[in-house]
Amino acid sequence: MISSELLRAVVSLGVEQLVQSRYGALGLLCIFLICVGFKARNATWMSVGAVIFVLLMTQA
Repeated sequence: MISSELLRAVVSLGVEQLVQSRYGALGLLCIFLICVGFKARNATWMSVGAVIFVLLMTQA
């Protein structure tokens, strides 16, 4: 139980650092919107986060 939570925290921090270094604060906002939408089972928030993330990737 504790090992899975630790692994989840490490992966989460790694993804956040990767997104922040490459796409900045807006990338973190996208990941946040996707995570919130997934946890709330709200397709609108996931879609908004995904669309913004795709727009960021096309500009990079």
